[in-house]
This record gives sequence, C-alpha cells and structure tokens, in this order.
Amino acid sequence: MYYKGVYHLFYQHNPYAATFGDRIIWAHSVSYDLISWIHLNHAIEPSEPYDINSCWSGSATILPGEKPAILYTGIDKNKHQVQNLAFPKNLSDPFLREWEKHPQNPVMTSPSGVEKDNFRDPSTAWHGNDGKWRVIIGAQNGDEGKTILYQSDDFLNWTVNPNPFFATDDTGVCECPEFFPVYINSTNGVDTSVENQSVRHVLKISYIRIQHDYYFVGKYVSEKEKFTPDVEFKGTSSDLRFDYGKFYASKSFFDYAKNRRILWGWVNESDTTQDDIEKGWAGLQTIPRQVWLDKSGKRLMQWPIEELENLRDKQISITEQKLESGSTLEVLGITASQVDVEVLFELPELESGEWLDPSEVDPQLLCSKQYESRSGKIGPFGLLALASKDLTEQTAVSFQIYRAPNRYICLMCSDQSRSSLRQDLDKTTYGTIFDIDANLKTISLRSLIDKSIIESFGDGGRACITSRVYPSLAIEKDAHLYVFNNGSQSVVISKLNAWSMKQAEFSHEENISCA
Repeated sequence: MYYKGVYHLFYQHNPYAATFGDRIIWAHSVSYDLISWIHLNHAIEPSEPYDINSCWSGSATILPGEKPAILYTGIDKNKHQVQNLAFPKNLSDPFLREWEKHPQNPVMTSPSGVEKDNFRDPSTAWHGNDGKWRVIIGAQNGDEGKTILYQSDDFLNWTVNPNPFFATDDTGVCECPEFFPVYINSTNGVDTSVENQSVRHVLKISYIRIQHDYYFVGKYVSEKEKFTPDVEFKGTSSDLRFDYGKFYASKSFFDYAKNRRILWGWVNESDTTQDDIEKGWAGLQTIPRQVWLDKSGKRLMQWPIEELENLRDKQISITEQKLESGSTLEVLGITASQVDVEVLFELPELESGEWLDPSEVDPQLLCSKQYESRSGKIGPFGLLALASKDLTEQTAVSFQIYRAPNRYICLMCSDQSRSSLRQDLDKTTYGTIFDIDANLKTISLRSLIDKSIIESFGDGGRACITSRVYPSLAIEKDAHLYVFNNGSQSVVISKLNAWSMKQAEFSHEENISCA
C-alpha cells in the first residue's frame, strides 16, 4: 500500500527457516520508489488464540481519515482459519512500524458451506454505493472453489452474503482473491471503491490446484452484489492469466501518488527445498508492474513500473539489423546476467505465416521440447537469455506468428528445457497465444533478466511470462545474451536497447544512521 509518501510491502515469512512453516508471520519492508527497500521489524506475529498457529495472507485498506487497516487470516488454536483486524499503533509514524490487533478478533469465522481450514485471504475492501464496506474471502467446499462476500458498516462487524460472489467447480480453494476497477479509456489506475460507467471490474483468483493466477473482466453492480464476467472459467489455455509462467498469489494496490494500479506477483523456486535451506531464502517478488485495461476492453496490459529505469546503467543499441533464417547475433557490451533489454522486430508479410487454429492446440505443448526442432516460417525468433558461450545453456524467449481463423496470432514461448545443465530442476516450458493486429508491421519483446529470473513482456505487455532458471555455466561474466531467428523467413531488428542493471538497495532499519 501507499501511505504518506511511503510504499509498504507486507509479505508472508517464516523467520525460522527457508521453508513453509507452522508459524508464518507478516514481515514488513518500506520504500520510497518501489525499487530499493528498508526491512523493518515484523508487523504481525502469532500471539493470540485466534492466530497462534500463523498469521496468513490478507490485505490493507485505507479507511477515511487516512487510517490503514489490515485484515488477515489467522490460524487459530483449533487450526481453523479466521479473519482478524489490525490497526497501526501510531498513525504519525510514516513507516507504521507497530500494529495492534483488535480486541474483538476474530471479526469473521467460516460460514456454513465453507470448510474451516479453507477460508482465507481477505481482499482489499471497497465501499459500495450504499456506503457499506465489502470484502471477498477465498473459500472451498468439497471440490468447489468460491469467493465469499462480507459487508460491514463500520469495518468491524461483518455479515456474510448467503450467495457466493463467484464459484468454480473442481478448482479447490480460491486463494488470494482480488477485486478492483479499471478505467475503460485510460491507463491510469483507479481507487478500489470506484463504481460508475467509466470503469469495468476485474476479479482475480489464485487457483490452488493449478497454481496459477487467473482473472476475469466483467460488469459489477453493487446493489445486486453481482459480478458478471465476460467469459466463464473453462480450465483451458484460453483462460486469461496475469502471467503464463511461474507467478502466483499476486496482489495489486492503487498508488495514490501516481494514479496507477500496481501488481505484485510471488515467484517460487524451481530447485529443491534443500537448495532453499542451503541458500537461506526461498521465493521472490516480481518487479512491480503497472496494470491497465487494453483498448479492446477484454484483457489487461502490464508493464514494469517506470522507477525500474533508475537502475539502468551502461547502454548499447542495435538498429536495422537483418536476421537471416537460422542466424544468431550476440548482444555485446552489457552485463548479460543482469540486464533490461527491449527489442522491436520488423515482421515479414503476415500472410506468409503458417495456419494454426488456437482452439485445437495447447500453447504450452506447442512451445515444449518435442516441437523444438520444428522451425516455422515467421519464427520462432527472439532472445536467448542467460546463455553460455557455446549455447549449451540457454533460455529462449520467442515469438512465432501464425494465420488463424479471421485473424493473426502470436505464440509466445519461454523454453527452459536447456536452461541449466543441472537435472534436479523444474524445466517446464511456458507458452501462450494472443491475437495481433492484422496491420501489424512490428512486434516488441522486453525481458528483465536477473541471475535466476527472467520476466518477459510481449507486444507491449499484452502477454507476460516469468521463468526461474538456474544456469551453472551462464553465470556472472560467463552469461551471454543473443538475438536469434529460427524461422525460414528473415526478420529485422528494427531497434534493440539493452542496459546493464545496477543492484537495487536493501537495508535493515537498525543499520541506518540518522543524518
């Protein structure tokens, strides 16, 4: 959340080991730019019967009078999941170092039709047109996943709506639900409580059985407590996701300082638990992303926040470079293990693309190793990130253009099958398909590469794929970056800009002297 000039990140943390444990707490860090962070003492820790077995995920809401409130899930003495309320102890402290739990906790317990151990993750609350607060909570009953709506006049006494806000079959619990408006004709963000003709609404759910974040764009009417998504959840590759790679339990907030909605995603490891224990940490956050509604009104766009550019260091550029079929070009002069690269490709005539009906294929399968040797006409072309000099190790982030029924489409892949010589890793190859403009002459790719993570944004943020890779050869100065084209038709690098990236700064408050 943003409060009095400071950004606050609260996150799930086990203070005793780099593993998931029985006494999870809310850790707390603050920042002035969302890039460099100061670690503070823990905000919320298990201490009472209603949260003694862990303080699980939740959300902050800024109440009238600039008063932040946190709703969080406690695991109580009976191992049941309940919802609790906490307020800052000192509102004049911009870092909000200390938090007090409300004496009436728990403020919500699982209602009928909800399993007591699958009732968690309250969303940021919003004000309806009737002045009542609303919040949704993830839940499960048998195989049905659902979000439960609660209402309150005072943010303390909550009543449950008997009808699920949203429900899906065979998905398991709907973790970390989110509900927020987006402007129809603006890239600006909007406060969570806005409800009028200028916005549409987004419901996001993290499906525990699938371990991906899905979202639905639709219409919301608070008087009827009804959200109607444009399309139903199908459980197929056509469902909309924030990120088609490793990305889960995401959370967004409205940034009042710059009128934007910012999305965070949690990215877990792809190596073993023993590796986590040895290195002393597990999991990380993505670079914060600004999100807005595409001009089509049907899906969201995402882009790294502008503050990231402050870490850019040495820059190199390539312009009007032709990539013949089967060619590879190294991007020299940057630190390839920690780089921000943007490349704009000029495309040949789209009519020359192969035919593909996206309703008949799984893009992840299409990107996978069994298709690796199959070159197309327009692509695959893209970047080889965290590559060794001899290309033994490489992570290919690529595009391939196809003709489809009444339109043209792009297959975007992140192929991790050769990302490391190590065998004890998850090397899932990720992929997604999105429509492109028939008049399109170019397509862009931006990748943020940082040692073990690659966040890639296709076509200006229309599709995103995050990968965790652990090269053993392509590390530090032995990492390389290449542009490649394996399609039978040549493509042109219209322009490429790459920047070596400086380290973000991380500090602990007790180590900072006051000047």
